[in-house]
Amino acid sequence: MRTEKDFLGKIELADDVYYGVQTARAVENFPVSGRTPHPAFVAACVRIKRAAAVANAELGAIEKDQADAIVAACDEVLDGGMADQFVVDPFQAGAGTSHHMNVNEVLANRANERLGGGKGDYDRVHPNDHVNYGQSTNDVIPTAIRLAALDRLPALLDALEALADALAEKAEAFADIPKSARTHLQDAVPIRLGHEFGAYAKAVRDAGDEIQESARALHVLGIGGSAAGTGLTGKPGFRRRVCDLLSELTGHDLTPAPDRFEAMQSMRPFTAVSGSIREAALELTRIANDLRLLSSGPTTGLAEIVLPAVQPGSSIMPGKVNPVMAEMLNMVCYHVIGRDTGLALAAQAGQMELNVMMPLIAHELLDEIDLLAAGVRVFTERCVKGITANAERCKAYVASSVGLATILKPIIGYEQASEVAKSAAATGKTIRQEVLDRGLLTAADFDRLVAEASKPVE
Repeated sequence: MRTEKDFLGKIELADDVYYGVQTARAVENFPVSGRTPHPAFVAACVRIKRAAAVANAELGAIEKDQADAIVAACDEVLDGGMADQFVVDPFQAGAGTSHHMNVNEVLANRANERLGGGKGDYDRVHPNDHVNYGQSTNDVIPTAIRLAALDRLPALLDALEALADALAEKAEAFADIPKSARTHLQDAVPIRLGHEFGAYAKAVRDAGDEIQESARALHVLGIGGSAAGTGLTGKPGFRRRVCDLLSELTGHDLTPAPDRFEAMQSMRPFTAVSGSIREAALELTRIANDLRLLSSGPTTGLAEIVLPAVQPGSSIMPGKVNPVMAEMLNMVCYHVIGRDTGLALAAQAGQMELNVMMPLIAHELLDEIDLLAAGVRVFTERCVKGITANAERCKAYVASSVGLATILKPIIGYEQASEVAKSAAATGKTIRQEVLDRGLLTAADFDRLVAEASKPVE
């Protein structure tokens, strides 16, 4: 064991842990969810510390050997080392001070070891004086949330693009299959099955585009604002140099915020990204529900499409197969929408120069990105790519749909077309048979109208 102290007193820590007294207090204070910080959030904080160490050495704020040791410690973490040393629960002290000090302490202790010192001996590299020089929780955490989100978003965007591509392939495969549209869950005019899937593909692609557009604001960083936006304790040129170094480390084009006060006060970039992800979740759950309806049956439902059978659907009914992948996606989307609500409430909860709910914002945003990406990826592979059409069922519904009366309106007028539909519904005849019995059209003319009706008017 070793002893470390802060202004509250002394605390005992195991010799093998790299975190220090403030982290230990946080572990004692916040045994809430049993979760640890998202790895991307840890990596983002460490990249900030790496860039800050280099910039501070260049600006004469810390010595070169101190910076080199901090950089080496950062690289060790970024290469996967000491992952088990970042231990503060996401539900913690406001603003993220506990997590931030966890990062500062781990890097300081490892840097001191590299300089020949021991853990807890901060004479050479101190968590606050050196690792955190010119910085504050208040500018580091919102910057880290930006970097972590930029790190995780490509996986979600790739998953949405792959889903859109898969739906577009089905649209092409089903392009020539006529079916009855439904509005208000009632029979409507003829369309093609490919039209439905093409619309799904467009909705998913647009959702991905909106997420990508919303992420542009994440490239503007408030680092260098320090505690309240003035940059107090930092050296001139620090924030510009850190942004340049972070651009090199991350591959993103990052720029200093034109107004550091706004960048630290406002959580709008995160609500924008989360809101666009929520919109994607709303579209996805709508599409999943459509697929569940279209595949319902197989004998007592619509059964216009067949979803891949991936597992037995019942513990009591033999042979039952359920749309489990669509159901899974629904649950993922509901969870993501809930995450967005939590994030939105946290974003409006800031006062004056600081939003103390930033740990929750980081937790919710990164979780919803990763969860939706995984759900969409699995849904695409194990459901959408294996969908087949029941073309005969689709054609049979077209033939029996009272919605076919609509195609008669330009020829016989709304009133007479209504009578045809009413009579067909009452007698059980098809619209086609009713039209032929009344001598309104020949069979060839009626079939031609049906074939043309499902083609979009340019």
